[in-house]
Amino acid sequence: MLLSLSKYVWLINELGVFNLKNRLLIMTVKKQKPKSSSTPKFNWRDERLPKILGVILILTAIYLAISFVSYLYTWKMDQDKVLKFSWGMLLQADLSVQNWLGRLGAIISNAFFYWGFGLPSMMVVVLLIRFGLDLIRRKSLIPFAIFARNSFVIMAFFSLLFEFIFRKSDFTWGGAFGESTCFWLTNFIGQIGLFFLLLFTMMAYFMWRFNPNLDNLTFSNPLAGISMPSFDFFKGMEASDFQPKKTKSTVENITDDIEELFLQTLRPSGSYQERAIPPTQANAKAGSNHHELEFELPAAAATGKNPELELDFDEEIDSVLIGKDDLNLSGYNGLATVPVSPESQIEAIKLQDDMEPYDPTLDLSKYKMPHTELLLEYDDQKVEVDRSELEANKDQIIATLLNYKIEITKIRATIGPTVTLYEIVPAPGVKISKIKNLEDDIALSLSALGIRIIAPIPGKGTIGIEVPNKNKQIVSLKEVLMSEKFTQSKMALPIALGKTISNEVFVADLAKMPHLLVAGATGQGKSVGINTILMSLLYKKHPSQVKLVLIDPKKVELFPYGNLDQHFLAFLPDQDEPIITETSKVINTLNSLCIEMDDRYDLLKKARVRNLKEYNEKFTDRKLSPNEGHKFLPYIVLVIDEFADLIMTAGKEVELPIARLAQLARAIGIHLIIATQRPSVNIITGTIKANFPARLAFKVTSKIDSRTILDGGGADQLIGAGDMLLSIGSAAVRLQCAFVDTPEVEEVIKFIADQPGFPEPFYLPEYKNDDIDSGNSDLKMSDLDENFDEAARLIVSSQHGSTSQIQRKMQLGYNRAGRIMDQMEQLGIVGPAQGSKPREVLFYSLDELNNFLTNLKNR
Repeated sequence: MLLSLSKYVWLINELGVFNLKNRLLIMTVKKQKPKSSSTPKFNWRDERLPKILGVILILTAIYLAISFVSYLYTWKMDQDKVLKFSWGMLLQADLSVQNWLGRLGAIISNAFFYWGFGLPSMMVVVLLIRFGLDLIRRKSLIPFAIFARNSFVIMAFFSLLFEFIFRKSDFTWGGAFGESTCFWLTNFIGQIGLFFLLLFTMMAYFMWRFNPNLDNLTFSNPLAGISMPSFDFFKGMEASDFQPKKTKSTVENITDDIEELFLQTLRPSGSYQERAIPPTQANAKAGSNHHELEFELPAAAATGKNPELELDFDEEIDSVLIGKDDLNLSGYNGLATVPVSPESQIEAIKLQDDMEPYDPTLDLSKYKMPHTELLLEYDDQKVEVDRSELEANKDQIIATLLNYKIEITKIRATIGPTVTLYEIVPAPGVKISKIKNLEDDIALSLSALGIRIIAPIPGKGTIGIEVPNKNKQIVSLKEVLMSEKFTQSKMALPIALGKTISNEVFVADLAKMPHLLVAGATGQGKSVGINTILMSLLYKKHPSQVKLVLIDPKKVELFPYGNLDQHFLAFLPDQDEPIITETSKVINTLNSLCIEMDDRYDLLKKARVRNLKEYNEKFTDRKLSPNEGHKFLPYIVLVIDEFADLIMTAGKEVELPIARLAQLARAIGIHLIIATQRPSVNIITGTIKANFPARLAFKVTSKIDSRTILDGGGADQLIGAGDMLLSIGSAAVRLQCAFVDTPEVEEVIKFIADQPGFPEPFYLPEYKNDDIDSGNSDLKMSDLDENFDEAARLIVSSQHGSTSQIQRKMQLGYNRAGRIMDQMEQLGIVGPAQGSKPREVLFYSLDELNNFLTNLKNR
């Protein structure tokens, strides 16, 4: 706290300590430049010195660690040689010890273990490493001092504890300190008393450090009533220990010198007193050391004025840039009080507002991630590829190519779980297209199904020939989830799909895809692939971080996940079952997700961020207030198991919201996974394909379906049973999908469902379909033309909304055909007229039309 300069003037005037000349000299103090010296001096403040010392301390710690570990194995053989230490032992050539670091290591380790704290002396290694790192990083040494103090207390306690427990052992568990302390305490309070003393010390430390909540403690079940708060290692340290030191300005340094000079002048006379003001909550948090200094002056000093001196002093105040508003004088009994500076008050308020980052997982703090022991291993079904098989395939490929006069210079095999990749380098002058056209011939010569030629392999300059293995390997989900690539992944939504043809685990980030289209014929592993994706999310994410919206038109594939309604599932408030199966509820759910998407974009706009990751980071840093409507937003993953059935029954009502979500929902954390077994063009339309850059193709039945899903061939050449191609952009990766059986899925779901969940599920925004039956409420079945059903089926089956077509096909007059077309427009079967162009047909299939007509008749 800076003292007001006006008080110094009054003190000078009354006490006569300095004359006016001295006062002016003090106020115009200038920093004198040090005289140049011809002899260079060593700079002890060089920042390189702490770094060098830190490295030396870390190396010393490593040396001690090796000698300590060696002592645990060699102490019996070396103790009699180093027990009586003398400096001559270091130079004694015939002294042989077994310690890994020789005589010096044996002497040092014996000093710490035998004459020191015993086994707890290992803590010295930690102290040296911590001290060295703090010096290298140029951190404040106050936290280290506190850590060192606590470490020595811990060493002393455990030295006593180990000696009490293992006092009959030959090994010096507690060292000389533990032995002597244990001996003295045993004689003083006895062994039973020492036992209770140690027990009391441990319980007291436990209570002090963890502060458990014992409000719900019962004698029938004592452990159930104990709740533990989060552990804070640095609890009890002052916040100011970690705050950067503020560099004082020149004016502050001058004022501090003046203040100290006056205090030294006043101390002998005892004419001042200093008392500490109890700090406020904000100052306490900041570790404030502010005090209020009160000078008790004679009445004349408090009330008397010297006009000339006061005038000069005001000028001096302006010269040193000290504001007059900070002057606070008290006229009672000549008492002058110095206020706290506004900068300190503002800093204290900021520190008071600082809080720990928001952690969304604390809502379910006791939630445990499922462990891999719930999954099965398939090690007994792993088959190694025989080397003779590789050699035979290699020779057969070379022979087949030579039959067509194609020479190669090099061939190499990469073994995968399902297929083996043979990379060949053709001779100069050989056209790649010539090898590509031999795909069927190579398959015939190898007697193998599903030969696939990659010409060329991107980034390698070779041609790849994928040949299926005779004995295929099962890739278990447990093996994939236990891999380091998955466990150490920092992805937002990691999904472990399986293994590549080079037998490496493949993990992708769904948040970067950002939507996934899955297609494959029946029985080729599509449902297993969906389960693999969902299980990856359950094993990696907390229920507060991701929510699942599951749509299962088949009603039998995703029903086990219904037990996760209090943890991971999201659905409408009026929905009876968490898994959506009915078409009408699917439409409402998709439109509800569109509402959620719009609401999230409004929040992102208010927070001035561009995506969900930035928004959540800002919210967890407490830069967004919940009072303004902000909240933590989890990722939402929409999974549709059979999309073709929805398109057949609902058509545009499903396609339009899905297309809108696929176009806009990526930035706000809503991601789509759509699976279908019929990847035809009327199911996977151009609008959907354009917004699903990531496609996962299992085996399909025709090249047309492969081109529909992948925009190229290859999916028709897969061998099934989880063999798949993942296309992200222009590159396609062949994978073997990880296998997880239904009992494994049910075990994992049961493990999660048995844990306490949220008080209520994650409800999506309510959606009221006000457009149902709009525009056709006045049109009844009796008002329709008798040929209406036949004409509607004709238009939908041909997907050509033309009045002239009804005239020609049904031999009706133009007026009647036009009236039927108007009725179809009124019912929403076709769109409005577009001049000479045909009308847009809004129903995709006859099944969808038949369901609509049936509902119309029953109305």
